Amino acid sequence: MSIRNTELAPQIIKQTTSDVGIVHFFNHLAVVEFNEGAHIDLSAVKKTLNDLLEYFGNSKPFGIIANRVNSYSISLLDLKEARQSLPNLSAYGIVSYNDATRMNAEIESSFCEWKDICFDSIYEGLDTIYDRVKRKIKVGLN
Repeated sequence: MSIRNTELAPQIIKQTTSDVGIVHFFNHLAVVEFNEGAHIDLSAVKKTLNDLLEYFGNSKPFGIIANRVNSYSISLLDLKEARQSLPNLSAYGIVSYNDATRMNAEIESSFCEWKDICFDSIYEGLDTIYDRVKRKIKVGLN
């Protein structure tokens, strides 16, 4: 389910679009929804990464949720470099809606520095990732 089709839609602060999808920005979270059939690699997500850096800066802790409402491919070998371009990314999660996207999310998680990143609903993903970001904020304030 797209974040735009939930009761959370009015809480979206900003949205940006690119050739590969849309990013919905909240206070400490971004929900990314890539387009059907898109191939996600460093070149394709350059604008998305720039939008994230522009919105969150390079010190404010934030989390990203990849809301897999569409089927797309991702260059797993580019994940590490994409992650390095976001120094204040504190949490990451993937919401999957069927067995195929769940399997892809599990494979993607093996290339990720975080564990337990796969969620079955956008609400579960948002709650968990926001809690992880809040813990980083508290650590940063002490």
